[in-house]
Amino acid sequence: MKFKLSENGAWYHGSNMRFDILREGSTITQWKELAEAFSRKPSTLSYNDSGEIFHNGTEKGYLYIIDESITVGIDIYKHPHTAMENHIEFLTARPLRVKLISKL
Repeated sequence: MKFKLSENGAWYHGSNMRFDILREGSTITQWKELAEAFSRKPSTLSYNDSGEIFHNGTEKGYLYIIDESITVGIDIYKHPHTAMENHIEFLTARPLRVKLISKL
């Protein structure tokens, strides 16, 4: 699967906890469904070439959207140890304000 990064696209974070500020070093993605899956805290997660996500997470989760402008390479950077394809997982370089958009 080829994932394209959108320069002005939305960024998401999935968690099983409530908060207003995302900590530095947290994982974010532009792939909304992936953030939703991670909010369930799976021990295994995979996806196929058509983008279908498989995981074993069962916890209730929360989906957040980053609620401020960010710049790749300054505010966030590519995850250095990801097993996923390019442009999917990024880490935050500083705390970021988030907005809760969905309870899962």
